[in-house]
Amino acid sequence: MTLCFWTERVMIVYLLLLTKNYETKPYYRHEIDLVYEREALLNAKYLPKMRNYLKKSSAEKGKEPSGASLQLPPELCSILMSPIPHGLYYSFSYLPSIIHRIESLLLARSLKRLHMDHCAQSVSIHTTKILEAITTKKCQENFHMESLETLGDSFLKYAASRHLFTTYQNDHEGLLSLKKEKMVSNDALCKLACDRKIPGFIRTEPFDPKTWAIPGDTSLDKSLDVEVISPKRKVYNMGSRKIKSKRVADIAEALIGAYVSTSGELAALSFMVWLGLDMYYAKTPIERHFPINAEKFVNVRYIESLIKYKFRDPSLLVEAFTHGSFMQSEIPRCYQRLEFIGDAIIDYIITVHLYNKYPGLTPGLLTDMRSCSVNNDCYALCAVKFGLQKQILYFSTDLQKHITNTVESVEKLCISTTFGWSSDISFPKVLGDIIESLAGAILIDSCFNEDKVCESILPLLEPIVTPETVTLHPVRELHEFCRGRGYIMRKPSVTPKDGVSFITMEVDVNGTIYSDICSAPNKDAAKKLACKNLLNKLKIECASIELNVELNE
Repeated sequence: MTLCFWTERVMIVYLLLLTKNYETKPYYRHEIDLVYEREALLNAKYLPKMRNYLKKSSAEKGKEPSGASLQLPPELCSILMSPIPHGLYYSFSYLPSIIHRIESLLLARSLKRLHMDHCAQSVSIHTTKILEAITTKKCQENFHMESLETLGDSFLKYAASRHLFTTYQNDHEGLLSLKKEKMVSNDALCKLACDRKIPGFIRTEPFDPKTWAIPGDTSLDKSLDVEVISPKRKVYNMGSRKIKSKRVADIAEALIGAYVSTSGELAALSFMVWLGLDMYYAKTPIERHFPINAEKFVNVRYIESLIKYKFRDPSLLVEAFTHGSFMQSEIPRCYQRLEFIGDAIIDYIITVHLYNKYPGLTPGLLTDMRSCSVNNDCYALCAVKFGLQKQILYFSTDLQKHITNTVESVEKLCISTTFGWSSDISFPKVLGDIIESLAGAILIDSCFNEDKVCESILPLLEPIVTPETVTLHPVRELHEFCRGRGYIMRKPSVTPKDGVSFITMEVDVNGTIYSDICSAPNKDAAKKLACKNLLNKLKIECASIELNVELNE
């Protein structure tokens, strides 16, 4: 075997099959006769290994300590490189990682220039942000695209909702939702991204110095295919790879998030238009002809004092609190259109709030905090907290009964420390809807001033979740609990009866079945309650098993 070492300023190669015990002078063991037995031995050190210094955790340990040395007979060594100090060669070990990072930045810059070549307005965005957006978690680096994807996903849905709301002013919420889904679906985003050749820029593998080749090395037996992707740009393809369509769509959202976070909404819209998403912030005024006395239907003064915003068109408040069951000729619309745009703006302002307030959050935690803050249960709890259920206009005895029961249940809770889905209450959807429609009403009345919505709605949703108070949805928490312990979750059984959904959840724990049955007005609420109860049972059982193990030890 041939081993390379450093001695002083010379790189040498030791031509001998060595054993681990260098102190026993292994050349005697292999019956090698030294000509110069009394010659001073060379004090040698192992060569530093080529490592990936871009890894998130790069504290790799070699088989030998960095300061380990051994003594070698000069006559069995040959000089390979001289004179190069050991420290200089050690510095060379960083070069592959450095050059790879430069390559990655040039890749990101090329993608940025593709957009800039077609951008009429001046857009400034850091290349490092583009690099973050095209770097997946599999690269094992200190950054990846998931946080930007969360931000981009939220802005994309808001921009699509705003575009559709202003463009199709006579369409109801159902039609708007269908059109929005077609625009922002993963399949649609993937197709647009592929048309712009974005998959070729996605980074999906960690850097491996062992297989790394110097850029421009013509000795490699690889041919490059030249492809013109714009009048000013060419790419050189080295081969092909498989990337899931959802991953491509996620990268597209991350790129949108990169533009939003560094250059603002107009820059993000510019990128989206280049991508093929025809979304514009239309300047078309919202037509409204509702000459009604708003105070006749809702307490305008109370609501305005609560949200600290004065409406120029109070009829928007009436529309925001009108349920579909309330039929009067004076009020031609219910709250559904305002709920459609309000849902998107609340999601967006909360995502931006969390992204900016906690810049050091891990992407997973940011997503969990967003989910914990943006859901119907949180909104419904907020509505009851401020008595907004009293302002709802509806004609439905069943809805009235459900709201009354909910209010009685909420009064027993400590609202100041309770988040929406941490309670056992099944909230009627209308309670969450009116918070969204109220946000939509403020957005329309203020001519799409997002800051006004933020100033009015965020205080109502206090306390906003923090990294310390975030909780997972019971359904997801149960899934993760079972997956982490190898338990098997069985398919839930749902039985509707008399307008109530009964759901049975079962978990197989090493042959023992644990189950729970819950009922609620809808399937999702029943599933949440059943998962929460079952999770508590399993946690108690696991704690009991762990205690018995400790006692037996």
